[in-house]
Amino acid sequence: MKPEFVIGVFAVILDEQGRVLLGHRTDYDLWNLPGGTLEHGETPWDGLRREVMEETGLEVEVLNLTGIYSKPDKNEVVLTFICKRTGGSFVDNEESDKIDYFDINILPENISQKHVERIRDAIGYSDQPALKIQTGRSTTKWVDK
Repeated sequence: MKPEFVIGVFAVILDEQGRVLLGHRTDYDLWNLPGGTLEHGETPWDGLRREVMEETGLEVEVLNLTGIYSKPDKNEVVLTFICKRTGGSFVDNEESDKIDYFDINILPENISQKHVERIRDAIGYSDQPALKIQTGRSTTKWVDK
């Protein structure tokens, strides 16, 4: 039997001031990068554009793969891309009750450290994506300390 993996895709979107876009989740008191799980038959870049549109209302151009993160305890691989906003406007949705840009040096306290690592890797991107293993509590367990 082949192992099944979940593939996650997340976007690092910076504004003109270099601030990063985060969405505040409706199910937990957490700020996240826009993104989620690929659907069957979807390419990572198409899935990422869909997830960003669903969670923020923004259209983006996917520029570069900045990180590949293995989460072996969950059989999950997460791809993080730097993206450029090309259109759209913020919309209310089921997944995020607030959307805002944050200075990368002053991120909210209630953000997963895995997302912080992905942001920092995207900011420091230089031709090669980061290759890392991310272990520890999942986002929801992090909230339930």
